[in-house]
Amino acid sequence: MKKLMTTALFLVAITSVFAQKQGGFGLKGGVNYNANGDYYDSATNTYESPESVIGYHLGVFAKIGDQLYFRPELMYSKTESEYTSGNFELQKLDAPLLVGLNITGPLQVFAGPSLQYIIDSDFENATIGSFKDDFTVGLNLGIGLSFDKIGIDLRYERGFNDNEASVINDNITIDSSRLDARADQLILSLSILL
Repeated sequence: MKKLMTTALFLVAITSVFAQKQGGFGLKGGVNYNANGDYYDSATNTYESPESVIGYHLGVFAKIGDQLYFRPELMYSKTESEYTSGNFELQKLDAPLLVGLNITGPLQVFAGPSLQYIIDSDFENATIGSFKDDFTVGLNLGIGLSFDKIGIDLRYERGFNDNEASVINDNITIDSSRLDARADQLILSLSILL
């Protein structure tokens, strides 16, 4: 038991030395595994759930604090979802406002709201009307590892409410055909503190 405790204390001490403790500014990027919302097609009276595909994000962040920290981020994100009726692409600016806690060594957890602004959207084989809101709020929950100036994190993002738009086929608006662009995704990021 004494040997196990000594080994555990040694591992905590070693990982603490390598943990990213300083604040500052940095760059980040990574992949998004997303599932945008359902598409309801009134012509066939069916709901289609998207096949999830990989998207990406690039951006900047700031880190303020040590054990308990504030980390605002600004990212450009592009996601894509495949439906049987076509692909849906969404480009947006995300601004997560995260509060994090260094648990031990390089391990940290964080959460906070994510402000999202839709820049552009495109649905293959149809035209999308205006979304209910170009600006929405979501939630980020995640876990990360930070080693000196390099960090990696995995987070879950979810919108707080639906954000729907009507779908226009052949220049005819089909009122009951709609696409929901609410975010529901896993985000894997690599960050570099400058």
